[in-house]
Amino acid sequence: MLSSGLTLIFSMMGVLNFAHASFYMLGAYIAYTFSGWLGFWPALLLAPVAVGLLGALFERGVLRRVHRFGHVPELLITFGLSYVILELVQLIWGRVAVPFNPPAALQGAAFTIIQSPASGLSLVLGEAAPALCSAALCSKFPLTRAFVMLVALAMLLALWLMLTRTRLGLVIQAALTHPEMVEALGHNVPRVFMLVFGSGCALAALAGVIGGITFVTEPAMATIVGSIIFVVVVVGGVGSLAGAFVGSILIGLLQTLPLTVDSSLASLFKLGPDTFGYPLLKLTLAQVAPILPYLLMVLILIFRPKGLLGTRDE
Repeated sequence: MLSSGLTLIFSMMGVLNFAHASFYMLGAYIAYTFSGWLGFWPALLLAPVAVGLLGALFERGVLRRVHRFGHVPELLITFGLSYVILELVQLIWGRVAVPFNPPAALQGAAFTIIQSPASGLSLVLGEAAPALCSAALCSKFPLTRAFVMLVALAMLLALWLMLTRTRLGLVIQAALTHPEMVEALGHNVPRVFMLVFGSGCALAALAGVIGGITFVTEPAMATIVGSIIFVVVVVGGVGSLAGAFVGSILIGLLQTLPLTVDSSLASLFKLGPDTFGYPLLKLTLAQVAPILPYLLMVLILIFRPKGLLGTRDE
């Protein structure tokens, strides 16, 4: 969800928004406040709108003034904005996590996998009865995670349809490559860019609302996801929505599947402590799992700089 918003801003405007994860965090905190007044479901709609408006105002008042000076000032201004947002969040909501809990409709399990010696593997929708889990191994898939998956797929599909099947999407794409022609046809190109930047920030905020109830709403939540979304975009291909989707799936699997493997090269080849490089060879796959996405990014940059599904302008 985060990668799609970042890809939208970069592919349409050529701006690599370093404050994207900060808008994600801001969406979670604003939704937390709105949910205390109106409930979760209105907050799910209003928080992205509020953050999108803030992003549009930032583009109109700040980013647009440095856009003509190139990419380096844009990177620096968004990098500075990330720290400003962090300090504001800590001043308003404090430095500790806030109790942003999912609503009653999203609590519990979406389905339960039951593994027993007698009946084998079975799938039960919702919560399984305690009697079934007492004599078997039960694994519950949280309803909030299923909600994240559904919203992410719906967001990606809606974004793709908007950019490829609507008049607004065609104007947005044309404004990047042929701004003079778009202006000659009567469209306000600066306003189009403001809309794109605000929409990207709104998508980040929507991810923040759902991420806030699924994980922990705290000031460090932007730092946790900030680096990995750039890895996803680079691996998938900068500016490619399909690449963002494929990269997200690939990086997600690369982060989680190795955690189940508790073996190392030393144990696989039965190497002893006197082997050269043994301190590295004895590390298990589960221990090195956090750095695997970054190693993949380095390999992608070396052998395929445009990413898996990206395109390079000649």
